Amino acid sequence: MKFVAFDLETTGIKPKEGMIVEVGAVLFDGDKAVKGYGTLIDPGMPIPPDASAVNGITDDMVCGKPRIADILAEFADFCGDLPVVAHNAPFDYKFLLEDVNLHRAAAPKGVVLDTLPLARRIFPGLPNYKLGTLVRHFGFPSGTFHRAEEDSAYCGLLFAKIVHTLEMRGEACKESDLVKMIGKGEVRFPQFAPQPAQLDLF
Repeated sequence: MKFVAFDLETTGIKPKEGMIVEVGAVLFDGDKAVKGYGTLIDPGMPIPPDASAVNGITDDMVCGKPRIADILAEFADFCGDLPVVAHNAPFDYKFLLEDVNLHRAAAPKGVVLDTLPLARRIFPGLPNYKLGTLVRHFGFPSGTFHRAEEDSAYCGLLFAKIVHTLEMRGEACKESDLVKMIGKGEVRFPQFAPQPAQLDLF
C-alpha cells in the first residue's frame, strides 16, 4: 500500500489559538520510505517557550521561512490522492483544516487514517501508545522526536507494521477496513476549486 505519513509541529494545542511551525511528510510504498517533504513555517507570532521546549523550534529558526498559505498547494501535491496517515490524527487534521478553510487552499485528497486507535486495537497491552513508546517497542531506527519529518517517518513505519500485522493475521486491511477499525467514520479534507487568476487591468 502506498500512503503518506505526515506530522505538524505547532505553537500550541488549540488550532484557533496556536499556529503551525513545521510541516513534515514521508511518502511510503509498503514499509519503504520513498521520499520526504519538510519545511519550517513562519507562524507570524512569537513561539511560546513551552512549545520550543518540546520541539526545539525557535523564532530565529522560522524567521524568513514561508507562511503556511504559501506551502499548502505544494503539500497537497506531495500527498495527492493517497491515504494520509498521522499519529493522533485529529490533532494534525484540525490544525491543517483551520488553514485550508481560512485560505480556501488545496489540501490532500486521500482519506485521513489514525495510527493511534489502530495501534491500541491491534497491539493491546502496551504501557501507553505514544509514538516514541511504539517506536522503541518495535525497534524502529530512531533519533530525534518532535520534529515533523522524523515523526512522519516513525508514523509511516508504524502504519506499515499495522498493515503487515493485519495481513499476517489474514484480516482485511483496505482503506475502508481501516476506517471501520478506527470507528469514527471517513475523514477527508475539503476540496476547494482553484481560484482564477485576476487580470491586472491597470
